[in-house]
Amino acid sequence: MLKFSQALHLSIGSISSYKLRSALTTLGIIIGIAAVVANVSLGASFNQFFVDELGSQGSNFIVIYSEDINLFYDNQLDVIKNTPKVEGVSPIRQQLAGVTYISTLRQVDIQGTSADYEQIGNIQLEVGNFFSEQDKYAAVLGSDVAYEKFDQKVSYRNSIDIEFIRRDGTPVSRSFKVIGIIDSPDTTFIQSGAESDVRIFIPIDTMNEMLGIEDYGGFSITVEDAESVRPVSDEIDKKIARSLGVSERELDNEDVKPYSIFNQADILDQLDELSAGLTSLFISVALISLIVGSIGIMNIMLVTVTERTKEIGLLKSLGYTRSNILYLFITESIILGLIGGILGTILGFVGSYAAVSFLNLPYIFPTYLLVLGVGIAVVVGLIAGVYPANKASKLDPVDSLRKS
Repeated sequence: MLKFSQALHLSIGSISSYKLRSALTTLGIIIGIAAVVANVSLGASFNQFFVDELGSQGSNFIVIYSEDINLFYDNQLDVIKNTPKVEGVSPIRQQLAGVTYISTLRQVDIQGTSADYEQIGNIQLEVGNFFSEQDKYAAVLGSDVAYEKFDQKVSYRNSIDIEFIRRDGTPVSRSFKVIGIIDSPDTTFIQSGAESDVRIFIPIDTMNEMLGIEDYGGFSITVEDAESVRPVSDEIDKKIARSLGVSERELDNEDVKPYSIFNQADILDQLDELSAGLTSLFISVALISLIVGSIGIMNIMLVTVTERTKEIGLLKSLGYTRSNILYLFITESIILGLIGGILGTILGFVGSYAAVSFLNLPYIFPTYLLVLGVGIAVVVGLIAGVYPANKASKLDPVDSLRKS
């Protein structure tokens, strides 16, 4: 019986004797494994990026909004406040308005909120403060509005004029003091509520007073913990629907409900599906390289069988059995796969790190990829080597020596 140490020694000797052939054989495996490892790592990094981005917009949030007017009032606000595990709630309203600063007029989205929105929307201020319940004509500007929107930069404590058009077409204008400027957000892909850098925030009571209305456009809500987001969202959905005369059996019919509701858990589920889809696509493409690599190993090993007929005949004349030859060639294929797996995993690690650094993503490299990359390569080497090894083991020693 051929010992493993003997098979290993003979296989390494054969690989060392044909360095170029061995390098070309493993190249396909290296590229395939590198692609698999890099793409799985990139998928994990994108998923973490989405989670971080979503969290930066406020934690454990629920948002309710509607395009209809005269829908949400204080009684809906009270319903939400009295729902168990609701940590904070702010009524919200958004409307385009004319904003004048030093004779420059621009159209800007105005976001009416309560003072609680600073915590609910995870507002980070570069300078100044968010408005309090006592402030009336106070404004907090997004960084793009303050520094890019007008001909001159708007500074902290400057004044701006905001003009709304009421529902009856009447214009109404007031002067607001800038009490805070929001820090420019790092996130770009996901927004749970207002895109804070391109908006102006003012007290919603002041906004409603100027517009001559009492209703709200929606609500932004936070709950106590992540596990409560979905059940609290469902409970609020039922209560709001009931208060608006929508029956419970029609809760899932979006055409019946006059409002929309979404929460952090729903978005995370969608992001998980997106991330899984991207990762599957990347891996599918990478597996093509692995298939090509396995075919390469098989072809080279078949050529090797032809080139080494004399060696095979000599080994058989020395007493090596068919199973010994089979074992020897499979061992050689596995070693080639192992070398390709190790080098491919290293290349995938370096490639994924370079990619996430360029894209400014959090770097996630699951440790199981180390085992996965090498394991796949070994299996590919084993499968690709079976047929050539079987062919080599069947060679007749006399014919092999005669042909050589």
